[in-house]
Amino acid sequence: MSIKLEEYIDPKVFERIRIFSENKETPFLVIDTDCVNQQLENMVNAFPYASIYYAVKANPAIEILTILRDKDVNFDIASIYELDRVLSLGISPDRVCFGNTIKKSKDVRYFYDKGVRMNATDSEADIRNIAKAAPGSRIYVRILTEGTFTADWPLSRKFGCQADVAMDLIILAKDLGLIPYGISFHVGSQQREIGAWDAAIGKVKVIFERLLEEDGIELKMINLGGGFPANYLTKANDLDIYAQEITRFLKEGFGENFPKIILEPGRSIMGNAGILVSEVVLISRKSRTALNRWVYLDVGKFSGLMETMDESIKYPIYTGKKGEEEEVILAGPTCDSADILYENYKYKLPLNLAISDRLYWLSTGAYTNTYSSIEFNGFPPLKSYFI
Repeated sequence: MSIKLEEYIDPKVFERIRIFSENKETPFLVIDTDCVNQQLENMVNAFPYASIYYAVKANPAIEILTILRDKDVNFDIASIYELDRVLSLGISPDRVCFGNTIKKSKDVRYFYDKGVRMNATDSEADIRNIAKAAPGSRIYVRILTEGTFTADWPLSRKFGCQADVAMDLIILAKDLGLIPYGISFHVGSQQREIGAWDAAIGKVKVIFERLLEEDGIELKMINLGGGFPANYLTKANDLDIYAQEITRFLKEGFGENFPKIILEPGRSIMGNAGILVSEVVLISRKSRTALNRWVYLDVGKFSGLMETMDESIKYPIYTGKKGEEEEVILAGPTCDSADILYENYKYKLPLNLAISDRLYWLSTGAYTNTYSSIEFNGFPPLKSYFI
């Protein structure tokens, strides 16, 4: 199952990263900043009518935030800690939205005092907290969407509310002195079924129409969330295909003059830009007749590869070794039985793979260093380099 390197990264770029990595202690993440710039440019070109709010949780490195700041990107923030980091770079609070629907009242006030005036919500209790702690703010309500079975990393069950509840919340927000601004949804991270946006936009259209006709409330914005793909083993359409279809869905629902559109990309900006470099710690077989080797690495679920949980995200893995291959089970280094990366989905690696050989995990620029634990088993957080 050796991958074709050129399908995931320019071989010249990979070689530059490999040489850069040679004398560094594994595991670590290398980010190609040229790729970040290219991915952002692709997003802007594909959706020229949209405002980009980068999902900071995907990779909050100062080096990345600085690049995006200088490109006039906006920021989707989930906590006061992300907010402080973004504002410390001189980014104006009017380029920030508080996109977390689960938040303390004191944190709502903190954002308000810092100048942020746009909040996501999906519950009555949160609406009342916002009205008290951030009076006069704009709010957008997140609705539940389908897409659980077609996204590699589903997001809908925990976040959002049904359409009828969303309309109730919009009306309540207006009554409490807030500004009803729009509706948001997220069809799931690494969503491969573009039709998921069609179904969600259809729900939004009904909400817009009913609120205007029945309550005289005119909403101004649709937040389409993220979900756009990175380049993993399971293929997805090109971003341009997503853009063409989503634009068609918007025009079919709202006409040529559709509402203001916000996008919250994270994975699609950062994913392809990263290579996680790891080392083989141990190779063993569990019995004399075992058909699979266990390959233990110095990186695992607790050091950046959390999205291997349930084997959801399948990263392209490259090793320079050639020869006959055999299916393996990949596991991390910690003393936790959950730290198995891939057991049901079998990667094939060369039979001559040996202890201390390096594996290169491609498309790992998003949700790796941020998922890395602080000190489980004493292992330090995943280091990052930017070239």
